[in-house]
Amino acid sequence: MEVDRSAWRRGGLLALVAVLLALVIALHELVPNRWGNLGSLVATFLPWLVLAVPLLILGAAVRRSVLAALLALTPLAAWLGVFGQQLLPVEPAAYDLTVVQHNVADDNPDVERTVELLLAEDPDIVALEELTSENLPRYAAALDETFEHHTTQGTVGLWSRHPISERERVDIRPAGIHASWDRCLRAVVRTPAGEVTVYVAHLPSVRLGPRGLAANSRNRSAGLLGKAIAADPAPQVLLAGDLNGSLLDPGLAPVTEQVSREEHGFGFTFPAAFPVVQLDHVLARGAEVVDLRVLPRSGSDHRPVVARVSLG
Repeated sequence: MEVDRSAWRRGGLLALVAVLLALVIALHELVPNRWGNLGSLVATFLPWLVLAVPLLILGAAVRRSVLAALLALTPLAAWLGVFGQQLLPVEPAAYDLTVVQHNVADDNPDVERTVELLLAEDPDIVALEELTSENLPRYAAALDETFEHHTTQGTVGLWSRHPISERERVDIRPAGIHASWDRCLRAVVRTPAGEVTVYVAHLPSVRLGPRGLAANSRNRSAGLLGKAIAADPAPQVLLAGDLNGSLLDPGLAPVTEQVSREEHGFGFTFPAAFPVVQLDHVLARGAEVVDLRVLPRSGSDHRPVVARVSLG
C-alpha cells in the first residue's frame, strides 16, 4: 500500500498554531504582564483555551493532514498538565468554619432572597462587597437576626457568629482613585478553634478594551493588600473578597504569595448568567481552605461562594 506522503506535509500552519497554543498554555507563567497586561489576559482565559482543540482537529480533518491532527493534541496535553490536578475528586475533610463570600452588587434588586441564599449554607462568617448607604441597612437588618457580631468599612462588611475583638480599615486605595474609595477591612474573629484574622477586600475592576486588559489600578491595589497581609503577624489569616482576577493572574501575585488555597474544579463566579472566570475567593495563611463551592445566582452579577476552612 502506498503511503500518501503529502498528508504529512499539508496543514503546516495548523500544526504551528497547535504548537504555539500548547506553549502558551504550558508556559503561561512566563507571559509578561506588559503590552496591555498580556499575562493577566492570558491567565483569565487560560481554562477556555482547550476549546481550540476540537477546532484544530476539525481543521486537520478538512486539510487531511496527519501532522496537524497529531499536533492538535499537544494543547490538550499542556492543558491537562496545568489543570488536570483540579479535576481529580476530593475526599471530604474536617473543617472548623464555613465562610460565605459574595459581591452583592450595588444594584441588586432582591436583598432578602440574596441573604436567604447565603444563610442556607449555615455560615459562621459572611463577607460582603458593594455595600452602599442605600442597601447596607437592608443587609444589616436581614443578617443581624442570625449574626450577633458584625463590622463594616466603606463598601465591605463582615458578619460573624463569633466575637470580633479587633476591627480596622486597611488602605488599599491606589493612586489616582478618589479619596472616598474605601474597600478593605481587617477584623480578628475569636472562634472556638482559636483566633483568626479576616480580611475582606474588593479590588478595583478590570476592563477589556482595544489596548488589552485595563488592570493597572487592580494590580497596584493588590500590591498594597499583599503588603498589608505580609506585615500582619497573625498566625492564621483568611482573605475573603472580590479580587477581580483568577488565582493564575500575575497581577494578583502580591496577594497569592501571602494567602492561597488548593484549587479543585474551576469555580467560575462572573458574570453570574454564564460565569467564565473566578473573581471571588476565600484564601488562607496558617489555615486551609479544604473546600470551595459556587452557589446559585442571587440578584448580583457575581455568584457567591462558600468555603470550608480548617484552622491550624
